[in-house]
Amino acid sequence: MPHSTYLPEKMGSAVVEPSGSFEAGSYQEFTLTYTAGYFGIDDTGSLKIVHRFASDMGRPQFDDPAAANYVTVEATNGAVLHVEYDMKRNIRPWDKTLYIKVVRGFLRKGDQIIARFGDRRHGSPGMRIQTFCEDSFEFRVLVDAIATYNYVELPRQPEISIVPGPPVLYKAILPTLREIDAPFRLCLKGEDRWGNPSNLCEQRLDLRANMEVVALPASIQFEKGQFGQVIENLTADAEGDLVIELLDPEANPLAKSNPCRLVETARLLPYWGDLHGQSEETIGTNSARDYYDFARDKAFLDICVHQGNDFQITNEFWQWLNELSAEFTEDDRFIVFPGWEWSGNTGLGGDRNVLHMHEGRQIHRSSHALVDDLSDVDSDATSAGELFTALKDEDCTVFAHIGGRYADIKVAHDQRLEKGVEVHSAWGTFEWLIHDAFEQGYRVGILSNSDGHKGRPGASHPGSTKFGAYGGLTCVLAPAFTRAGIMQGLRQRHHYGTTGNRVILDTRVEFSDEAVLFSDDPRLGDVTSQPVRSAMMGDILRTDAESVRFTIDVHGTAPIERIDIRNGLDTLEVYRPYGEADLGRRIRVIWEGSEYRGRGRETIWDGYAELTANAFETLMPINRFNIDKRFQQTAPGRVEWSALTTGGFGGFEVLLEDASSGTLGIDTDLIKQEIDIGAIGRDELIFENGGIERRIRVFRLPDDNPHRSLKIERQIDLVDDRDNALYVRVTFEDGHYAWSSPIYLFR
Repeated sequence: MPHSTYLPEKMGSAVVEPSGSFEAGSYQEFTLTYTAGYFGIDDTGSLKIVHRFASDMGRPQFDDPAAANYVTVEATNGAVLHVEYDMKRNIRPWDKTLYIKVVRGFLRKGDQIIARFGDRRHGSPGMRIQTFCEDSFEFRVLVDAIATYNYVELPRQPEISIVPGPPVLYKAILPTLREIDAPFRLCLKGEDRWGNPSNLCEQRLDLRANMEVVALPASIQFEKGQFGQVIENLTADAEGDLVIELLDPEANPLAKSNPCRLVETARLLPYWGDLHGQSEETIGTNSARDYYDFARDKAFLDICVHQGNDFQITNEFWQWLNELSAEFTEDDRFIVFPGWEWSGNTGLGGDRNVLHMHEGRQIHRSSHALVDDLSDVDSDATSAGELFTALKDEDCTVFAHIGGRYADIKVAHDQRLEKGVEVHSAWGTFEWLIHDAFEQGYRVGILSNSDGHKGRPGASHPGSTKFGAYGGLTCVLAPAFTRAGIMQGLRQRHHYGTTGNRVILDTRVEFSDEAVLFSDDPRLGDVTSQPVRSAMMGDILRTDAESVRFTIDVHGTAPIERIDIRNGLDTLEVYRPYGEADLGRRIRVIWEGSEYRGRGRETIWDGYAELTANAFETLMPINRFNIDKRFQQTAPGRVEWSALTTGGFGGFEVLLEDASSGTLGIDTDLIKQEIDIGAIGRDELIFENGGIERRIRVFRLPDDNPHRSLKIERQIDLVDDRDNALYVRVTFEDGHYAWSSPIYLFR
């Protein structure tokens, strides 16, 4: 227990009214009544009402009775109270704190402190409650009755249940590649406005495919209480890219599935996973069992790994995680690895994620900061270098992560273990991590995951907090849907990452003469090799060729805006599937980047844009994940917004009334610019402001871009003095990215 355990039964009690279930993200009023126990609360004693770090409930405010999230606190005996709110005034994960101090007077047994969250007596709409679901959302109360600042948690805590709202968006999910006549499934669900799977879907919807699918029903009935529908044992007997639409009774499309490529034979198949997230036992939400249930049955993942902060994983919880990983792992259905996040301080190497092949392995913590049992403290690895030493004989793999702390792979790296770097999560987008790897000559793959704290692995909406990005997904290309098969895909870097969309992405190199393909990095020594004429993402090869043919094949869930073709740190080409002659009245304004690498990386982009001598015909936000932030058209040619980025991008798209007239003014604290509309073309105008790629980009698009799929080839000249790390970043019009793992070529 992190707090005092002295006589909790004599510290009083607390209740919250009303109780019951409440819709996620709705505005409510709650009255928490604390009744003092035997000791009362002495002069200068205090009370804490705390919520989890992950909670995005509205921030309490005490100044505007008519505004949202207004909170009042009073003592029934007239004692004078000092009240303040602090995001970090208690021990994690219960760090968000309403602090109430008795500054004049005291409480006897039976006296009460009444806190009204969202006090509506003076016009407030209420408190905006947490935007994600939780069966037992606690108003946890801690009491410093004797004025020692040593708190005791009450033995019974008041709680409510937070449940999903009605569906506003439907999703249809297919695998992204299967062999002809092999069975596959279609997964369907509705989500509420905050991204929670909704159990309030209650209608019959039709299905329509772009090719013949055996056993696909004409319609599907959603029943209230169901969180989704899964149609199993579908097959197709022809090659092609299958897309299935979900239609309302008037035949209007509600959802279009990701593409599923059907081929005659496939050596490797794609399996989609979120390899990184946490539950309430560390700093997340809902239990570890709920975490895996959600991943399998609501996000429809193939792979999932729980990655709690190691300094908060007790031996008992580590044992429980191992039991869960064994229980949930089922070949050809759902694969789980026992895992943990090594959470060392940044100066000692920063965050790493460990995936074990088997249960029962020793966890090597970065510290015992929140683990009181020190019986295994000698097993700690307090630096990243010590971690790699401790794991050198383990059957495991490691990837570098950026969360609050960032992985400094220049401080420590082990090519035998650390096979990948995570360039995207709910914390943001961090391409500089793969750039660090290239600078050091490392040969690693690219992953994207969520590090979700809100109990939604595989569908990790950021909600309403400083998390400004939707959680990513990793697609592993594996020889078998087993732990061994997935681990092989991870170790060989046969995977790609996305910002949450499921796309087909294939990159290959073809050689005019034979090249040498290595089973692993040949610098490790103990590797095998074979002659080949082609290679796929993640492969490491030696070649005498001066140039190679690089093939990029992509099919997305939205039109393709651009493909950045890269060789390590160099961008060789920005390919757009349209020319200057195709451009129309559609303009995009994009803000992106971060302040710096550490925790305070958020960049605020609040501001407005205004047209002169022109107007907006249509207006659409891009990557507006924090939907409570302002985005409003206030005049025919003016839009105002509140926004932030943490390495990724957001912005808006407009269709102009006139393609070339007038000027566009942009006004934010960081960038102010006047732009001639006629000067906006296919190649972006870039306005920099320091930080890490912190900037605004403005460019023009065709009025209609039909290019959801592309296959292009390029002849790439190789350099001699370093690895040729050939990879792509694909940008889609819906705001998503996808990155292929590099193909590493050396001469």
